[in-house]
Amino acid sequence: MHLGHTHDAPAAVSADATRPDGTRRALRIGLGGPVGSGKTATVAALCRALRDRLSIAVVTNDIYTREDAEFLLRNAVLPPERIQAVETGACPHTAIRDDISANLEAVEDLEDAVGPLDLILVESGGDNLTATFSKGLVDAQIFVIDVAGGDDIPRKGGPGVTTADLLVINKTDLAPHVGSDLQRMARDAKEQRGELPVLFTSLTSAEGVGPVADWVRAQLAAWTA
Repeated sequence: MHLGHTHDAPAAVSADATRPDGTRRALRIGLGGPVGSGKTATVAALCRALRDRLSIAVVTNDIYTREDAEFLLRNAVLPPERIQAVETGACPHTAIRDDISANLEAVEDLEDAVGPLDLILVESGGDNLTATFSKGLVDAQIFVIDVAGGDDIPRKGGPGVTTADLLVINKTDLAPHVGSDLQRMARDAKEQRGELPVLFTSLTSAEGVGPVADWVRAQLAAWTA
């Protein structure tokens, strides 16, 4: 869709770009958003779109289960050794912002086991609009919301909506069925985010994740330049 807006400048990335052995580490991109917004489906679609040209791994976060990791494994989006699950045991934002040790360990284990890697996607468990990632964990953040959650979500704001490097408004195919106004969502997102990019997606087709994959490629190009 052509709603919303994009911006060519890549997100700022961490200055700590090397591993202890001096090699460049993988770019880490976090995906957060409310329960049911389509984070895991977006991760799966990105893996399918990028895996032929990039070396990718994924870390998932769930409170008490491995459900998101098992979804990715069932759909064979990556070999099993490239998917790590973290059970947070607490609110999801705790493990991506407050105490990131378990996620950092998972990221480092993946680089040791299957590296060198180009990209690691870190998916948060479903959380609210205040969920953000520590800059010590990821280099850029995607925040995923969906039209079925209400077209007032961009207007409500919150750090996830207003500060994420990319806002994805997912499930646009459902808009006519749930009464969501996509033009209104685009205007409200623009007002909340200024020049930060917004993309509208529907993952009902393989091409639906294309704009998000392009954004990820741009981040990686800046990371490796």
